[in-house]
Amino acid sequence: MGKDSVTKKDYSHRQEWIENRLEELPTIFNIKIASYAIMSNHFHLVVFVDLDASKNLSDLQVIERWHKVYKGTVLTQKYVKGELLSEIEMNLVQERADEYRSRLMDLGWFMKCINEPLARIANQEDNCTGKFWEGRFKSQALLDEKALLACMAYVDLNPVRAKMAKTPEKSAHTSIKKRIEQSLKSDKPNNQKEQVDSLMNFAGWARKDMPKGIPCRLTTYIELVEWTGRQSRKGKLGKIDSDIPELMTRLNIDPVKWMHITSSFESSFKGIVGESLSIIDTVKNFGRERALNVSNCLYYFGKPNK
Repeated sequence: MGKDSVTKKDYSHRQEWIENRLEELPTIFNIKIASYAIMSNHFHLVVFVDLDASKNLSDLQVIERWHKVYKGTVLTQKYVKGELLSEIEMNLVQERADEYRSRLMDLGWFMKCINEPLARIANQEDNCTGKFWEGRFKSQALLDEKALLACMAYVDLNPVRAKMAKTPEKSAHTSIKKRIEQSLKSDKPNNQKEQVDSLMNFAGWARKDMPKGIPCRLTTYIELVEWTGRQSRKGKLGKIDSDIPELMTRLNIDPVKWMHITSSFESSFKGIVGESLSIIDTVKNFGRERALNVSNCLYYFGKPNK
């Protein structure tokens, strides 16, 4: 999705294909995008799978959504048109609706709906056949606020670290660029109704009766990403500016460790990520005895509050 070093042909327009798809799919799937960065040969996503939203959809709503990405069956097409169906046919439609409902909150299907159209268009452009990507996507579970915000900052700063952009607001095909641009247009950037529609909203600090959203203020997160980007550009992770953002103190993460996390998140953690107690509880809920990653999470995120 960048410039071919041999032919010198520029394929960077394909990054926009993915970005357009990322705007469309959250309106269909019950999967919200918290952050993304589309690079020249890969892309990163931080997502939230909204299980409750999928359960609250009617069968008709589920099928109508699914038809936006796939044709469905003859019976589901008839059902959407309001045609009369027999009891047996309605049972088959019900089975399909249950299947589609499950798919609308399935990360594998979500990724498939990004990658399949991309492969078709690219193959047509290149006059070839086959898959677009070399391998299947990899995923990690983020269990708490610290893990979520650290991973989001890691993703949002990908172009800055790769020296493709000098600042977050100038990094093309990233969620942070969209968020900053929208915040500059808004009178109340922390108001959920004035944030980017296609991205998961920042809902403010955790509180009673908190709406769904990222547990942080948007402006505070932008400040944190800007500060982290400045440290990254210096190339000396051991030397940190004294003007540490408010969110860094709130998360209780050492600034030097934060810089390491946000520059090498994937290599620092394997599997699920969060404070050590979150990991242990999650592993127990899945009926397993051993929890990987605990020592690294304890080192980088500190001792969790009891």
